[in-house]
Amino acid sequence: MEAVLRLAAPIGKEVVRKPERIPRTIFNAIKLFRSAGMRGVKEKLANRGRRPASLDYEKWVDQFDSLDDEARNAIRLRIASLPCKPLFSVVMPTYETPEKWLRRAVESIQGQLYDNWELCIADDASGSRNVRATLEELSREDPRIRVKFRAENGHISAASNSALELVRGDFIVLLDHDDELPEQALYRVVEELNAHPDAGIVYSDEDKIDEDSQRFDPYFKPDWNPDLFYSHNLISHLGVYRTSLVREVGGFRKGFEGGQDYDLALRIIERVRPDQIRHIPHVLYHWRAIRGSTALSADQKSYAELAARKAIQDHFDRTGVDAVMEPGPAPGLHRAHYRLPAAPPLVSIIIPTRNGLRFLRRCVDSIRWKTSYRRYEIIIVDNQSDDRDTLKYLRNLEAQRTARVIPYPHPFNYSAINNLAAREAKGALLAFLNNDLEVIAPDWLEEMVSHAVRPGVGAVGARLLYANGTVQHAGIFLGIGPDRVAGTPHRGIPRDSFGNFGRAYVLQAFSAVTAACLVTRRAVFEEVGGFDQQHLPVAYNDIDLCLRIREQGHRVVWTPYAELYHLESASRGSDLAPGKRDRFQREAQYMKERWGELLLNDPFNNPNLSLDSDAFELAWPPRGIRPWEQTQG
Repeated sequence: MEAVLRLAAPIGKEVVRKPERIPRTIFNAIKLFRSAGMRGVKEKLANRGRRPASLDYEKWVDQFDSLDDEARNAIRLRIASLPCKPLFSVVMPTYETPEKWLRRAVESIQGQLYDNWELCIADDASGSRNVRATLEELSREDPRIRVKFRAENGHISAASNSALELVRGDFIVLLDHDDELPEQALYRVVEELNAHPDAGIVYSDEDKIDEDSQRFDPYFKPDWNPDLFYSHNLISHLGVYRTSLVREVGGFRKGFEGGQDYDLALRIIERVRPDQIRHIPHVLYHWRAIRGSTALSADQKSYAELAARKAIQDHFDRTGVDAVMEPGPAPGLHRAHYRLPAAPPLVSIIIPTRNGLRFLRRCVDSIRWKTSYRRYEIIIVDNQSDDRDTLKYLRNLEAQRTARVIPYPHPFNYSAINNLAAREAKGALLAFLNNDLEVIAPDWLEEMVSHAVRPGVGAVGARLLYANGTVQHAGIFLGIGPDRVAGTPHRGIPRDSFGNFGRAYVLQAFSAVTAACLVTRRAVFEEVGGFDQQHLPVAYNDIDLCLRIREQGHRVVWTPYAELYHLESASRGSDLAPGKRDRFQREAQYMKERWGELLLNDPFNNPNLSLDSDAFELAWPPRGIRPWEQTQG
């Protein structure tokens, strides 16, 4: 308890300065304790700086996400100049909605700067006369509001389909009956549709809004990321769908209540190309956080999780994906468990080393005695070891046929060393490992192989931990850090922390993963020409490899379910040590010249998050120019 009080001290100081926050702070603390226990409270307090804190976020909203009259006028001028002005049909099922929140939801539509919309409401036989009276009043006063009153309760899928019957628009916008849209929401979608006229799905960032209209807990999402989408509903809100596609798939399916939006999106993505799924990196939806809502806590509606996993499993079955959906590590998260092929491929595990017997022995022993996947060979590349015990150990490995040892009698060049081993490897899959790794999860290689053989996947990374149990690698973001090349999000958080919206503990795609533990198909490795041994002999070669793999149309995925310890650079030392700094800077400069603006616009990050931090902190200011500012300029 003493530790909790110490962690809570900064919050106490904040509420003393702003006493009006006390009731909400107490309520949020009780809510968190009930849903996550004392561990959850301690984690939340310890990681306040690692996720946008509510008070910081309020300041950020005031400065970067609030419109003044000048901005509103600029948006209206911009709307007038757009060639395409589709009709949006906002679909909103209602049931026993408190009048206050119902009116707020409707008012948020009526206040849209883009006014070519209709609001299609289906009330699911609410018993309250007040709901009917309110809806009748609203529809009388505004002809754009159309209401259907169902005679009997059919739950949310049936009610949503009743609302769909009223739709006349080009695109359908989903809105829950107590949530709100900011005034620029539909305008931002129109901008996206004008830029990408064949879009089938548009989704945005989102946050939550409490009973006092205070915004908090923003989710700044990546661009389309199917692996993350199978881990949780990445699209969610704001979700906009081309009407013809919604009708083509038959609307909402009964039996998926609580996961009906997820199921709808899954059936539609089967009919569109990935580039037709557009992400707007701007908060365009406010979830109302009240008791019993999924916005407040994912575990308050466990039936929604079951419906979601059922929907994803159906999607896999329809599309021929050999995977089984399982519960994820926390409420609201899911795991897609991909099966290995009937004939598991041979994996060539490649380990460069120079001396470092203590680390190398632990690495090899952990592979041999802990790895459940048995179809592998070990190749050790000896880079001029001169330690007697290390040389003896390498000879013994060869004599026992435990590993093949390939000499590399040249100055250290990580790229050349691994390229040499890849040419000598027998496996259809190549697993690049540092010599200071130690296996934790026995099925680490099974997990990585199951993804490496998936169609469309070009490389797979693992979850790596420091010796003290904190996270060392959970994927790579481009542009992070002082050199503006790359960094590792969630670095240093506790092993059992889920990170930013679960992203430290779910399968997802990234622009790159570290080659300290990377598995790829030999064919893909050869397709891109292997590691760049000319320009990147030591640093950033893994990031460059992954970017070239993505350039050829393959995905790079990271899985938290392959877990190993990594004593980072223990045998080689830091790249910032004297004598190495110049080389490091040359390689960083090459990366900037080779990859240019991509390094500052990682599609798996978000322009509202800072490049100065690996902890998902807010960007002050966000990157990029808002569309109406182009008109102003």
